Amino acid sequence: MNEKEQYMREALKEAKKAYDKLEIPVGAVIVKDGKIIARGHNIKEEKKDTTKHAEIIAIQKASKKLDNWRLNDCEMYVTLEPCSMCAGAIIQSRMKKVYIGTMDEKTGACGSVLNLFKDYKFNHIVELENGVLKEECEKLLKGFFVELRKLKKNME
Repeated sequence: MNEKEQYMREALKEAKKAYDKLEIPVGAVIVKDGKIIARGHNIKEEKKDTTKHAEIIAIQKASKKLDNWRLNDCEMYVTLEPCSMCAGAIIQSRMKKVYIGTMDEKTGACGSVLNLFKDYKFNHIVELENGVLKEECEKLLKGFFVELRKLKKNME
């Protein structure tokens, strides 16, 4: 297993925490100097807060750990392509690079629906790599939505 896959597996562990809470299973980890400095998973339903996405939580934790809002030398591994809110926060945090597990054809803002990292002239450019453990990330998401539909059907 290479380094990218190792870190994405850690992001998948975070996504599984969200899954277990019936949250959309997205997980993120932030790495600096070869070490994970922050983790996050979706807790939007639990906290009743639309901003509680995995990426935002991980950015907040990394900023606190480093005592700095600038995450220049950091890389994020996230199981699902960030939305526009999260992509904007990643740009604002000055993140060096983002590794994405699978793309989000409905709300993705790093190449699917739009690409905030490349299509606009911001003062910071974030490097991007897609498809790290793509099949595993997709399987977790698809399984979640199948289970969620079953739960909703049983509640009717």
